[in-house]
Amino acid sequence: MKKKHVAVLMGGFSSERPVSLSSGSACADALEEAGYKVTRVDVARDVGSVLQKLKPDVAFNALHGPYGEDGTIQGILEYLEIPYTHSGVLASALAMNKEQAKRVAKAVGIPVAESKIVNRFAIVGKHPMKPPYVVKPVNEGSSFGVVIVKEDQSHPPQIIGSPDWPYGEIVMVERYIYGRELTCAVMGDVALGVTEIIPVGHSFYDYDSKYVPGGSKHECPAKVSPNIYQKIQTLALKAHQAIGCRGVSRSDFRYDDRHSENGELVWLEVNTQPGMTPTSLVPEIAAQAGHSFGDLVSWMVEEASCLR
Repeated sequence: MKKKHVAVLMGGFSSERPVSLSSGSACADALEEAGYKVTRVDVARDVGSVLQKLKPDVAFNALHGPYGEDGTIQGILEYLEIPYTHSGVLASALAMNKEQAKRVAKAVGIPVAESKIVNRFAIVGKHPMKPPYVVKPVNEGSSFGVVIVKEDQSHPPQIIGSPDWPYGEIVMVERYIYGRELTCAVMGDVALGVTEIIPVGHSFYDYDSKYVPGGSKHECPAKVSPNIYQKIQTLALKAHQAIGCRGVSRSDFRYDDRHSENGELVWLEVNTQPGMTPTSLVPEIAAQAGHSFGDLVSWMVEEASCLR
């Protein structure tokens, strides 16, 4: 049987361009090894005309961040009738907006942290909520623009009101959840394993701890009680389905077990375009479940479709 021609979309022009190039390169290499005809596409504004000329059977979406993860490229692929991987237009846009995704998750019984949406200039002079809290851009990934305000800070961080702030005027302010960073991948309609992320030399799981080798340790599977492990899997699958995700997604959680094993478990967000770099979590979790990297990306290609 003739193998499909796959256009691997990577790069783009969001803050996460370097991560996307790494993800795309790794996926393209694995697909070539699996026998697919692969064209690497460094996405620019002319991506529509480039794809019209290429006429691939499938677009493997390895883009991250705005334009690649928010429904924009998905809409272009729908217009061109090119089957593509990962989530569709609506789920991508919904998941990328952290506050709207939390509303959907909360409506189906998933525990989330209290938060509010504010203009960044409104919080320069006074705390928008009692510290500790976290300030996040509403539509960014890879921890870009995340600022943690500690309990003893008398004033909000000035960087949020700086002219150099590149992440938009609207931010989400969210109650800080103490504890451990846990994540769970979903593949199709199956929740895979749970991993604990332990930043090394970083105060939280920021960009460097995500993507610089040695920036974090991964406990895969996470060393938590069976009931917490299963609960995380249940919640990750529930979020995937409620938001309408397709293909592979990854949900992130905070788990505060300082006072009891049951503790407080809070869902943070779902990633519809999780990283596929050599240090990424989803390939590691999939491998622990028995899926090689080549098997994983091949499954994603074969599962691709329009109207997702």
